Amino acid sequence: MTPHLRFAPSPTGYLHFGNLRTAVLNYLFARKHGGTFLLRLDDTDRERSTDAFAVQIRADLTWLGFTWDSEAKQSDRTARYDEAAALLKASGRLYPCYETTDELDRRRKRQLAAGRPPVYDRAALKLTPDDLARHDAEGRAPHWRFRLVNTKDAADVTPEPTNVAWDDLIRGHQTVDLGSLSDPVLIREDGTFLYTFTSVVDDIDFAITHIIRGEDHVTNTGVQVDLFRALRASPPAFAHHALLTAAGDLKMSKRSGDMALMGSRDLEPMAVASYVALIGTSDAIEPMRSMDELASRLDLSHVSTSAARFDLQELRALNARFLHATPYAEVADRLRGMEVGGGEPFWLAVRGNVTVLADAAQWWAVVNGQLEPIVEEAGLLAKAAELLPPEPWDDTTWSTWTNAVKSATAAKGKALFHPLRLALTGCDSGPELKLLLPLIGRDKARARLLGHTA
Repeated sequence: MTPHLRFAPSPTGYLHFGNLRTAVLNYLFARKHGGTFLLRLDDTDRERSTDAFAVQIRADLTWLGFTWDSEAKQSDRTARYDEAAALLKASGRLYPCYETTDELDRRRKRQLAAGRPPVYDRAALKLTPDDLARHDAEGRAPHWRFRLVNTKDAADVTPEPTNVAWDDLIRGHQTVDLGSLSDPVLIREDGTFLYTFTSVVDDIDFAITHIIRGEDHVTNTGVQVDLFRALRASPPAFAHHALLTAAGDLKMSKRSGDMALMGSRDLEPMAVASYVALIGTSDAIEPMRSMDELASRLDLSHVSTSAARFDLQELRALNARFLHATPYAEVADRLRGMEVGGGEPFWLAVRGNVTVLADAAQWWAVVNGQLEPIVEEAGLLAKAAELLPPEPWDDTTWSTWTNAVKSATAAKGKALFHPLRLALTGCDSGPELKLLLPLIGRDKARARLLGHTA
């Protein structure tokens, strides 16, 4: 069976690292098993869904390296939802309710005060035809609830313990007691549909075989399994991963900019994908070079059921590791776009000292720009300038030159190398000077050693 998976973001906010993890796991599973991947925009929330958020979600996924076989928008599928709702109404599984929000709230409070769970009491099922006609005459629009299969027969409205079970690909055997749940609202008073309903209809129509999502959907899965069956369809396989928690004061929310993916575009896409895929697993968090390589590492049985702690500093460290191993050919065009020259010799000299690619521009400014040298031990530096060998230079020049300076001044170790680095680069630390020196060139090096801006 060919796997069909989907990522179904709601365009009511930015794509953040929490929901990105869901996207990556689904995408990698499809890629590993030769399946298809659907991008579905769950945009039935008319008030908060915007085209701008949808555009940003697509842009983020494209930047990350995703491709998708098809795309759908729930706002285009209203007629199909009407059709599915009619089927449920005809079978008695979808019934009208006329309680207002305030009435339901007061009822829940009375239940809690009496020590009972705040489960909907199915009062609407007891309405007579005259009651329904009166509500309609008063112009009261109903909301519609899905009647869970948790009684012995349709005439009984009192729920009984009724377990729905599935073998979760991450969490193992799972059960949800439908007898402890309220019949969920699937259609609002204004006729709009809720996620629980539209998601199931879509998953049926698009033949989704596997659903990988956050553990906050576990109870919802029990309800949806019942809904799949009510719509005469077999449920797909489910896998529920633990949620990410943000380190420090960061917020993992699609309506907060703290963890929005678009705020981390200075990072490398494969470093980001590797981190969100491997965090919270038993596998080592390593930067993979391609989606196919990362997909080959994916094993849902390795995904922990404990919450994973997302640390932006760890991600940036992983990004640095990725760049440290990146060949020049992979960044050549981007470096040229940043007006960074020096070609491969420059990249090989500085890549071990960058955390993000933009750091290379700073080192190019050290090599090629005007720099105010820091002068320590002016006498030493003057002698070093005098002993600079003629060009051409290569990676042996540094050793030959510093040995000559050492012999002439008796300076050695830090007393020799630190003043030279400060004068040549203006920095306490950085790339190996044996690689930087030929790029700086004799004229700039001499001027800086003598304390001149160059």
